[in-house]
Amino acid sequence: MQKVLVSDTLAGKGVEIFENAPGIEVDVMTNLTPDELKGLIKDYDGIAIRSATKITGELIDKADRLKVIGRAGIGLDNVDVTGASKRGIVVMNTPGGNTITTAEHAISLMLSLARKIPQATASMKTKKWEKKRFMGTEVCNKTLGVIGIGKVGSIVADRALGLKMNIIAYDPFISPEVAEKMGIVLASMDDLLKNSDFISVHTPTTKETKGMINADAFAKMKDGVFIINCARGGIIDEKSLYDALVSGKVAGAALDVFEKEPTANWDLVSLDNVICTPHLGASTDEAQRNVAIAIARQMVDYLTDGTIKNAVNVPSVSAEILSTMQPYLTLAEKLGKFEVQLVSGGIKEVVIEYSGEILDFDTAPLTTALLKGFLTPILDENINYINAPVIAKERGIKVIESKSSEVKDFTSMISLTVKTTEKESFAAGTIFGKQDARIVRIDKFTLEAIPEGNMLVMYNYDRPNVIGNIGSILGNNNVNIARFQLSREQVEGQALVVLSTDSVVSEKVINKLKDLPNVISATQLEV
Repeated sequence: MQKVLVSDTLAGKGVEIFENAPGIEVDVMTNLTPDELKGLIKDYDGIAIRSATKITGELIDKADRLKVIGRAGIGLDNVDVTGASKRGIVVMNTPGGNTITTAEHAISLMLSLARKIPQATASMKTKKWEKKRFMGTEVCNKTLGVIGIGKVGSIVADRALGLKMNIIAYDPFISPEVAEKMGIVLASMDDLLKNSDFISVHTPTTKETKGMINADAFAKMKDGVFIINCARGGIIDEKSLYDALVSGKVAGAALDVFEKEPTANWDLVSLDNVICTPHLGASTDEAQRNVAIAIARQMVDYLTDGTIKNAVNVPSVSAEILSTMQPYLTLAEKLGKFEVQLVSGGIKEVVIEYSGEILDFDTAPLTTALLKGFLTPILDENINYINAPVIAKERGIKVIESKSSEVKDFTSMISLTVKTTEKESFAAGTIFGKQDARIVRIDKFTLEAIPEGNMLVMYNYDRPNVIGNIGSILGNNNVNIARFQLSREQVEGQALVVLSTDSVVSEKVINKLKDLPNVISATQLEV
């Protein structure tokens, strides 16, 4: 008998699926303290959660029987996925269950903001009739800037087109052809900020997007712009937003998410030109029922017959094959994640070549793993081993897989060529020993870089003092270099520096590196 614990409130239909599944015993115990959960978790094979339960590394260490963690929803901020993966625990989510609901909430907030509906409602509840006070703004023929054209952002754009709005979008990883088919116009971030009457944010929280809507961004916007955020807290800097709202630069803001939740930023919330909801984007009966049913079915399928669906840390292969392929799956995912952070422009084509002994495997899971790694920095927790190929296709990315039995520089290699609207780039990787992933080619440069943690990739001219200057700037800013790789095409030609650091390098330090003599570019990666 397989035991499942439901530790957060789950729609009744989901619980019923567990109750009616042969070989499954389910217990529903919500509002457990962390210590109570630690005492219970050792007895369960699966745990179904939403956002309240925190699956920490410490809890995982107590989970002797745990095989699967199921998140009814998308976000996995409350799950230690790395810790679960090390223990062989499958982590599943339901990436599509609340997409429409979140998009509809963004549209609802935009319309409520434009017509000051919450403020007028509050006024009338105090028995006032202040008709002149709540003059609104039409959305028809206005320009909506959508930041991020993923699943939610694309639905918001579609619904706004129905409202006869003009849609411009910023998404550096989508091609103009795909955008054109959607009826929207791609724009640079600066152009979007300058030309939008309404701006709606739909990106995940990554190191690139965190704080991206800051004081500098507000300064570029039209006077009287409206801001909507139903994505993730932290993308909009709340202090800068407050200042822009008070000054009148921003006419109004509609917020469903905050930097810290529950929010304590009552100064922002209390402004008359702010309307807000307590992270209700996914809070509809339909969405909660959908994600509850989906996660229950996924967990039952896995616990009863080993079928894996919507796992974020395991591809759909048998356990026997997985144990053999795991080093190559890790390599493929890391190679994709590494390379996508180096490219620029809309991605048009991804060419993956497998060569050597790796051809003894079915390469389809390897391609999926590479696409998952490739898309994760773009879309974060929305990507898993199931939907990565589908999302690549939806974004107009042509994926070409080729095989070569020829043994090249290494017994097995995975090569990746990425073609964008701006350029073509190349990287290749292999396995050292039995399981150590290495990046061995970047464009025309050969090296042996470990794709792990915080990394810096720098192009420079091969001149004296470049390496010393890089080390001095990092050292003077308390950044320790963990690993260092140097490659060059010829004496006094171009060179490549790839180094790993023990900590994230600040944007300020990155800019100092870029300003060094003979440095062409500097890019920080997280692999």
